[in-house]
Amino acid sequence: MKTAVFPGSFDPVTVGHMDLIARSAGMFDRLVIGVLVNSGKSPLFSIEERVNMLACLTEKFSNVSVKSFEGLLVDFVVQERAGVIVRGLRSPQDFEYELPLAQANYKLRCNADTVFLATSPEYSYISSSGVKEIYRFGGDITSMVPKLVAEKLQDVC
Repeated sequence: MKTAVFPGSFDPVTVGHMDLIARSAGMFDRLVIGVLVNSGKSPLFSIEERVNMLACLTEKFSNVSVKSFEGLLVDFVVQERAGVIVRGLRSPQDFEYELPLAQANYKLRCNADTVFLATSPEYSYISSSGVKEIYRFGGDITSMVPKLVAEKLQDVC
């Protein structure tokens, strides 16, 4: 059984994330979405809210689970017995950032390969940080996030 981990902060979940999740779920027997607890950031949503939103948004995929993790990605990958890490690429700059991380993760312990998925062109401009910024200034983000996320944003901000 081929297991992959798709890590991220998912704060908030975007339609780009959901596209990558759907595509990854079709490629692997088991996909674990790893929601990173990053103590260095002030998230918009709590870790529990992000995990719960992703669980709701992915319930149609029988092979997808959502878990939070803290610490090194390689430790989480080993814990989940995954052989693949999935990362999305929106631009050449993303690749320049992600390639050394993929190589370091491979060497650190887990021997997991990183699979880079090109973001679908219609989502290439969307980032979680951009969504938060647009929303904070009153912009319309409804085309950038799933409906559930837009509703939750109404409760937070």
